[in-house]
Amino acid sequence: MSQQPPFHDEHVASKPAASEAAPAMRGSCMEVFLAFLRLGLTAFGGPVAHLAYFREEFVDRRRWLDDYAFSDLVALCQFLPGPASSQVGMALGLRRAGWAGMLAAWRACTRPSAGAMILLGLGLARFGGLAAMPAVHGLK
Repeated sequence: MSQQPPFHDEHVASKPAASEAAPAMRGSCMEVFLAFLRLGLTAFGGPVAHLAYFREEFVDRRRWLDDYAFSDLVALCQFLPGPASSQVGMALGLRRAGWAGMLAAWRACTRPSAGAMILLGLGLARFGGLAAMPAVHGLK
């Protein structure tokens, strides 16, 4: 009778390594940029919600990687300081199209919300001032 090590988990034990499960496929920087721009324009809800959108887009729809590789990537990025969704996005861009893909993913996913906040701030400063603050109070 063989003994299993403590805390043995059959699912984890049978899981293939991420490098064996789904080799990284090469794509273009523009492909990465457009995929992340779409998410940057439509994904709301913060980092946890973004991870769900990323999984749906890149595991289910585009099949850039499998569930195991995505789970490993999310686990690594949650361990690191900073927002995990930004790190996962940049890692997906890096995996798909190298360093340029990483930068494209970051720019495309970040620019829409950053641009909206800049425009909102400029608009409040120019037209609304403090009188318009109650209108945007819920955006914090």
